[in-house]
Amino acid sequence: MLDFGLLEVAAFSLAFLACFGARAQEADGPPAKGIQDNSFLIEEAYNQEPGVVQHITAAQKQGRDWFLTFTQEIPLGSQDHQFSYTLPYSFLRANGRRPSGFGDVQVNYRYQAQYETDVLPAIAPRFSLILPTGNSFKGVGEGSHGFDTNFAFSKVVSDRVTLHANVGWTTLLDVNGRRPTSPSIGASAVYAVTRDFNVLFEAVAESQAQVDETSRITRDNTLTLSPGFRYALNFPNLADLQVVMGAAAPITLSKQKPDYGAFLYLSFEHKMLK
Repeated sequence: MLDFGLLEVAAFSLAFLACFGARAQEADGPPAKGIQDNSFLIEEAYNQEPGVVQHITAAQKQGRDWFLTFTQEIPLGSQDHQFSYTLPYSFLRANGRRPSGFGDVQVNYRYQAQYETDVLPAIAPRFSLILPTGNSFKGVGEGSHGFDTNFAFSKVVSDRVTLHANVGWTTLLDVNGRRPTSPSIGASAVYAVTRDFNVLFEAVAESQAQVDETSRITRDNTLTLSPGFRYALNFPNLADLQVVMGAAAPITLSKQKPDYGAFLYLSFEHKMLK
């Protein structure tokens, strides 16, 4: 019921706010630039500006399981370099068991290889170190060091439309003596109904490698389609604070029947240094 409720809320919000979409535009740029770097499943190619930090909390329901993450993004001197870390927590409810706990921490570095221009997209490759902090016996960790690499591309193609694309892979260094690698590719389109309200559609294809008890690598190929929306509250007198709230209803397709989920998002972005 929650999954379809999110779609109903998104549709109602879009219909309500679209009535005001024809109002005069603000003087500080097109609506598409009102909310940036706040996608859900897709990574946008915009690093944090100098002195601006972002705190992101996300909750995703897939099947009967819930996955929580907290991410903090911090610029390193300039917008060219960005450090971040991700802390995951899982509530697993499948197979009659109810384990929960912190998962594998990711430490991330992202480089702003290219800034967006009128012609060229923004490009930001990221490299992440995976630390085996989760309990693999409870199923909340992989039990191996690893790394994750992603190349993000973003381009504002009109006053209201932004396109994003991701290509990446995850490699675990030692799982039962094997080194599984899981590639992924994704894309999204974001439509700015107003500067403060966006609807978005994301798609992610993954080929997740798993190592069984006999050290044989198997693969689970999935395609996730996720419609959603996001809304921003701006407080220029509070260190330029921007609060972004959002929700989506991801549908994961695989060899099994479709898996309907839910995604909730909350971000606080503000200046830390003058």
